[in-house]
Amino acid sequence: MSPAEFIRRKRNGEALAACDIRHFVEGIGNATVSEGQIAAFAMAAFLNGMSPDETAALTLAMRDSGDVIDWSDTPLEAATILDKHSSGGTGDEKVSLIVAPLVATCGVHMPMISARGLGHTGGEVDLMEAIPGCDIAPPADVFKQAVEQAGCAIIGPTGRLAPADAAIYYVRDVTATVESVPLITSSILSKKLAAGISGLVMSVNFGSGAFMPTVADANRLSSSLIAVAKQAGLPMVTLVTDMDEVMGDAVGSRLQVLEAIRFLDGSHRDPRMLSLVMALCADILLMAGICGDETEALGLLRQRLDDGSALKRFGMMVASLGGPPDLVEAWGRHLETAPYVMPVTAPTSGYVAKVDAFAIGLAMVGLGAGRKLPTDSIDHGVGLTGMVHLGDAVRAGDTLCVVHARDAAAFGAAAEAIRRAITISPDRPATNPVIVGRMTTRDMSTRDLET
Repeated sequence: MSPAEFIRRKRNGEALAACDIRHFVEGIGNATVSEGQIAAFAMAAFLNGMSPDETAALTLAMRDSGDVIDWSDTPLEAATILDKHSSGGTGDEKVSLIVAPLVATCGVHMPMISARGLGHTGGEVDLMEAIPGCDIAPPADVFKQAVEQAGCAIIGPTGRLAPADAAIYYVRDVTATVESVPLITSSILSKKLAAGISGLVMSVNFGSGAFMPTVADANRLSSSLIAVAKQAGLPMVTLVTDMDEVMGDAVGSRLQVLEAIRFLDGSHRDPRMLSLVMALCADILLMAGICGDETEALGLLRQRLDDGSALKRFGMMVASLGGPPDLVEAWGRHLETAPYVMPVTAPTSGYVAKVDAFAIGLAMVGLGAGRKLPTDSIDHGVGLTGMVHLGDAVRAGDTLCVVHARDAAAFGAAAEAIRRAITISPDRPATNPVIVGRMTTRDMSTRDLET
């Protein structure tokens, strides 16, 4: 089937055969499918959707577009080779930089193949690339050695790991098809399956800071991920997560790396982020069989946070990928900040009733912390810190956040957008738990999922 006919069938809402999907994906690799044809397919899939069988076929074809890492030649136990992922959210990227070293101290081995930022959000790869010297696309043997030695490694897709995903991912970012559930599912799972993992735990986010606006949308994405993971034989847990505000206190590459370091060394742990980190890590330890129940897992995780083990492991991961070996001790020498740092102040007194995290993310893109086009470079030094959260009491003139910019003009534009994104009310709003539901491949059941 020609690429044009393949696209026409999906445009018309017809079902695609697995062999045709595989042929189309192979065409991406051998240049018989053009970027324009990828874009047309992405839009057709966005508008008409894809069945679970089609999505599974796309996922496996994207996985097989390159190498699949084989861990059988290492001393690692297969059950401990697990991964964590997120569907994305404003400020959510640094969670992975915390989770990976924390579970590694408990005996998990985490080969995390992640991605750059999409739309208003950043990506874990952007954060790792902000660390001087870090190789975010190492050869497979270097990647495997880093996972063996440090227990974890966060890299981006390379030319040999799920390369078809990189091509489709690029197009999605500039064609308004980022939110397509089948394309999100196949993008995530193809990279994870290419890493040769034995299980996956993931936060599926909803709210203003996420790509899924409502909890119902997040449930739909969770169901898609779980269904495809089950077809691929990959044990998986999804946590449906409220991302209706900025996650944590910082946005921007180097500023989030610093926030992750401060979380691991105990100097500051945002309560919502702590809840999410502990829930994700507990499920990872249970999946690996390292702990027998949640209470045991949480106790072990708190111990590893408090005794400095997780911080040390983070430093080992950075060094194993070519970064500075003294990053955690001397981050001020390595994490450059922007020259113009000023607070954004509250125009009135009251309580923070709403934070439009999408608008905050776009303001950061405008500042240079994200990309307007996939070819854009990121300014790793700019962003924001000290973000207020829902329910916080503020007085007129209090700091809503601190913007790190290159000049006064850039600060002014970002500050104006941030003030518009934050609603201050005389009444304290109700706050929601971070995690509102959970779904697994083990029983394909839901617990406490709201619709």
